[in-house]
Amino acid sequence: MPNEYSLSAHAQRAAVDTKTIAPNWFRPTVDPLAVRELMQKSDAIALRDTIIWLGAMAIAGTIAVMLWPSWWSAPFWIVYGVLYGSGADSRWHECGHKTAFKSAWMNNFVYQIACFMMMRNPAVWRASHVRHHTDTIVVGRDPEIVAMRPPDLIRIALMFIGLVDVFVAFKRMFLHARGRIHPEEAMYVAKREYPKVFLVARIWLVIYASTISLAIIYGSIVPLMIVGFPRLYGAWHHVMTGLLQHLGLAENVSDHRLNTRTVLMNPISRFIYLNMNYHLEHHMFTMVPYYNLPKLHELIKHDIPKPAPSIFAAFRGLAPVLVKQLKYNDAVIIQDLPKGATPYRDEVEKLRPHAV
Repeated sequence: MPNEYSLSAHAQRAAVDTKTIAPNWFRPTVDPLAVRELMQKSDAIALRDTIIWLGAMAIAGTIAVMLWPSWWSAPFWIVYGVLYGSGADSRWHECGHKTAFKSAWMNNFVYQIACFMMMRNPAVWRASHVRHHTDTIVVGRDPEIVAMRPPDLIRIALMFIGLVDVFVAFKRMFLHARGRIHPEEAMYVAKREYPKVFLVARIWLVIYASTISLAIIYGSIVPLMIVGFPRLYGAWHHVMTGLLQHLGLAENVSDHRLNTRTVLMNPISRFIYLNMNYHLEHHMFTMVPYYNLPKLHELIKHDIPKPAPSIFAAFRGLAPVLVKQLKYNDAVIIQDLPKGATPYRDEVEKLRPHAV
């Protein structure tokens, strides 16, 4: 039988009963002073990357509009869409952690922009992501588990063109605009945040309504190609990279080495993704800014699994476990540790009979 992935009182009691809630996470043996140095934030680096991101988006979008409706505009829409519908995902993530910029207001400013692009209510998703890090891939507690068991391959395929996320996002927007909170959101969003949730939803719906009105008035979809549609046609990259974070790995464990993976990626994907390919390192030390994650990897690589060498290699390794998960939901990947690494805790023994 599939696990109960919905957040509910019953699922939460099950997590409490199995003692999987808020686990005592494993941390590598490392010099705390070295980690503290890597936790230093920089406005200059984050501002540089933000200017490149928004600047490239503005250039690509401008050229695309100028060339519209010629097919010559297509490559520029693709670039614009990926920077909007995928690049905003990593900016939402980093600024939500308040680690990208040293200045709090800069983090919040970019966070608000990225939240709008990704259609993620700022207050709801900040609370959601805190829970994700507290109870990473704990069934019934983590609201950000993307691939359940058995995997819904049709749903995953639709995610690549944003249909699932956008449909849910607008349902929640209308719900929030009416002054209501979804029952699952009520499990982790503080009541004091509700007015912010409702206000943002109402503002966003006005913006989207205005964009649709412009498209109707001018008889052109260009306004929607600039605002809204990129969340659909530009989502594929953040879904491709995001699936690799936890897919095929263990649930309900207390060691991120069992439920999170690092994947080496090309420089373009790393820029779009803001180094979140070093995802295991990020989960272990969440306050280290994205631009210091490669250094963190070098610092702790003696105690963590060797990363997949590429996106393709990571998905190739995932294929066998996904096939088995379609038949039964206990199939799992156990990542090999380097020689001399701190061994996995005893919980790994329950996983070994199902290892692929």
